[in-house]
Amino acid sequence: MEVKLSFPADHPPLYVIATAKVAGIPISEDSSLASGSLPTFLISSNDNEFKLRGTSINALLRYLGRVASIPNFYGQDAFESCQIDEWLEYAPTFSTGSEFENACCYVDGILLQRTFLVGYSLSIADIAIWSGLAGSGQRWESLRKSKKYQNLVRWFNSIYAEYNTVLNEVTGTYVGKRGLGKPMPAKMKEKEQQGINNHMKNVSGDANEKGKASSKATAEVDLPDAEVGNVRLRFAPEPSGYLHIGHSKAALMNQYFAQRYQGQLIVRFDDTNPAKESNEFVENLLKDIETLGIKYDAVTYTSDYFPQLMEMAENLICNGKAYVDDTPREQMQKERMDGIESKCRNNSPQKNMELWKEMIAGSERGLMCCLRGKLDMQDPNKSLRDPVYYRCNPLPHHRIGSKYKLYPTYDFACPFVDAKEGITHALRSSEYHDRNAQYHRIQEDMGVKKVHIYEFSRLNMVYTLLSKRKLLWFVQNGKVDGWDDPRFPTVQGIVRRGLKIDALIQFILEQGASKNLNLMEWDKLWTINKKIIDPVCPRHTAVIDEKRVLVTLADGPEKPFVRIIPRHKKFEGAGEKCTTYTKRIWIDYADAVSISENEEITLMDWGNAIIKEIRKDQDGNITQLIGVLHLKGSVKATKLKLTWLPETSELVNLSLMEFDYLITKKKLDEGDDFLDALNPCTKRETAAVGDSNIRNLKRGEIVQLERKGYYRCDAPFIRPSKPVVLFAIPDGRQQK
Repeated sequence: MEVKLSFPADHPPLYVIATAKVAGIPISEDSSLASGSLPTFLISSNDNEFKLRGTSINALLRYLGRVASIPNFYGQDAFESCQIDEWLEYAPTFSTGSEFENACCYVDGILLQRTFLVGYSLSIADIAIWSGLAGSGQRWESLRKSKKYQNLVRWFNSIYAEYNTVLNEVTGTYVGKRGLGKPMPAKMKEKEQQGINNHMKNVSGDANEKGKASSKATAEVDLPDAEVGNVRLRFAPEPSGYLHIGHSKAALMNQYFAQRYQGQLIVRFDDTNPAKESNEFVENLLKDIETLGIKYDAVTYTSDYFPQLMEMAENLICNGKAYVDDTPREQMQKERMDGIESKCRNNSPQKNMELWKEMIAGSERGLMCCLRGKLDMQDPNKSLRDPVYYRCNPLPHHRIGSKYKLYPTYDFACPFVDAKEGITHALRSSEYHDRNAQYHRIQEDMGVKKVHIYEFSRLNMVYTLLSKRKLLWFVQNGKVDGWDDPRFPTVQGIVRRGLKIDALIQFILEQGASKNLNLMEWDKLWTINKKIIDPVCPRHTAVIDEKRVLVTLADGPEKPFVRIIPRHKKFEGAGEKCTTYTKRIWIDYADAVSISENEEITLMDWGNAIIKEIRKDQDGNITQLIGVLHLKGSVKATKLKLTWLPETSELVNLSLMEFDYLITKKKLDEGDDFLDALNPCTKRETAAVGDSNIRNLKRGEIVQLERKGYYRCDAPFIRPSKPVVLFAIPDGRQQK
């Protein structure tokens, strides 16, 4: 297929040319059209020709977005495509002189907490806005150097850094200091390009040096000595629990860099401890990885390398770089802390091999021993003080059964398997910082290729435990309903509570690959989530069952009637719902007590009504309201806008579930016992009734109960006697 783009020389369609270059779509450019002519695409394939006239540049951009091989270049779904279309319509604003700075300010604000304009990957929206800025020539360059709009500059520079070769070619050909269509002389062009390159180096240096702001783009950080096409990374969870939000950051950071450097990503299960691991965890980890949208090239297991690891251990024993130690564990720990050498440290290789064979056999003598590396017992870094390489464990392994009676430690297996699998960069959270020297020393003793380590900060959340050992305690002691409990920080738990994966990805990528430790608020994550669900989730109505109050409308309809109204007034895709209008309606007791006699109120989706009488029982509780409709009344004039439900047998019983943190302390300090900070009440159930349309909800569907909040359907309608279970979704506002 051949594509030819024709346009006038004084007005090149920079958006289209840049998009084609970035997408790698070859086009021939013809700038011979007369001034004022519209650009055209001529697509030739075999004997067929098709001409796409540029009555709108956006039509050409959409075509390129659809045929490009870049994932989600024109959005991953219809919603994102609509967002991209809005940006394409906005892009020409940068060519309007008086609006240029206003446009810069607007986009700068949008990019405060975003890496890309739409979704979580590059799209034609990014290229269109980038081209609009670049096409303004010196005007943008002056702003760019002033750092007035730091978010916009950061975003612009990250795209430039990723595609600098093709973008240099486009801007060098079609953009001069005076802007689009006015190329500069060759010498001036060369000088300006050198300035741009220097600027990019400065930006990269600033990012590596500072990296403090959580909104910094991940793209500002480079992997050491990384070459495009030659990067191989691994995400290596231990199959001893489900994937939690902390693991998610590691997985997404690995995928980000793998994609950025056009490299490979391996998922490797670090299955070296049969006491904690199971196939259930392997299966659910793979499920969670898929939920996160992680694209990997292979799945491997550390257990695949057990024979080679044992061979390496024996080589180290024979070369005097490892020894078998039968020192009791507590004594060994004390000796390591005090820098005291073990009595077994200077045993001969022959003696060590004898004991090693006892370990392999799992004999009584062997079970008393472990294999330790012979590193440096005086090193100030205690991780180098002869770490344990192998321990005996007679339990069967979940993959290979009872073949082995001993298993390698993570510290020993990881540097070996990383090297064997050709990993170029091992991404590790900064909690492992002190073990980095150990990692490289072990690789040196093994004689394997050195793997680069890149650190990023561990993701810590307030009021949250991320230790799998502690999470397991909650499961085993019945404090939660399982690893997917909505109070858990696992991927399955927070998704079950109502978090959209897109929100989690955005939240994590906004933090970037910074090495700075931070404690993150859940409210920020739920705020992002609200921005995603609010524009599209259907609206429904519920009334709290306890003490609900009947309102009789004296002039209400004698015979109920039904109207079809939108489930979301601003989003047609949410569909429609049936609303029944009756003479008697239900409202919440809390709303009833806020009404005064003769007060005019608004009944949402109906109109105004005037409450003429308030009836109470002997205890002063409101039992009934009497009113009349006033549908001509102004909605703006009323103080109370109330939700309501018709008195009908079609209402659906609901169970509204709210959840709280599992612990009461924002951050556990070192030495704190989490059992002392357990929250005694973490779940609250409220009975309610909902509109009849709720019976059609599917499990996992998210709705807004108007004036109550957002909910995820966990148990859909089965029969009238069994309530529909809705989980409350936090919206990012601090709860009392």
